[in-house]
Amino acid sequence: MSDVTAAIREAILGGEFVPNQRLVEADLSEQFAASRAGVRAALAVLAGEGLVERVQNRGARVRAVSVAEAVEITEVRMVIEGLCAAKAAERAGTAEVGDLRTIGEEMRAAVASGDVLGYSRLNERLHRRVREISGQRTASGVLERLRAQNVRHQFKLAMHPGRPQVSLPQHLAIIDAIAAHDPDAAERAARAHLRSVIETLGEIAS
Repeated sequence: MSDVTAAIREAILGGEFVPNQRLVEADLSEQFAASRAGVRAALAVLAGEGLVERVQNRGARVRAVSVAEAVEITEVRMVIEGLCAAKAAERAGTAEVGDLRTIGEEMRAAVASGDVLGYSRLNERLHRRVREISGQRTASGVLERLRAQNVRHQFKLAMHPGRPQVSLPQHLAIIDAIAAHDPDAAERAARAHLRSVIETLGEIAS
């Protein structure tokens, strides 16, 4: 992966480039000190990841994901994250459980202090750590791409009033099931959490 690909991806995920914004090769080349050919190749990679779309005769732009598509993405995540949680429950050792417990306590503290953005970062960290513990590289790769496509809706979700208080016990249930080495319970907890995400996406859209 080239540096310019990573830089443009980060700009999209970080909100510097917004949905439907045109991505002009000459401007990107200047901004990221890269060749036009390098920028063109980067945009092709990001189009393959679903972050960029090419419009005939108009070049590239940041792809906008509708709520309906966000729900579809989350439905797929529900299945795959359930698998990862189950695998993590089978594989987690003392150190891995300790990592998850630490994140869980930090999430409790973030909710108690009203640190919504901090909680959102911890949410991402927890999901990533579960994927790492699962050892399921194929599933992890798919989830990384899906979460990247859904980043805008994830931010809206994080800012939805009361959402951290709803999702905290769901996350703690995932941690408890993995710590108990109960794959079935871990999968159920992960799926229940993602079903709740889908319900909240519907509330945000209405």
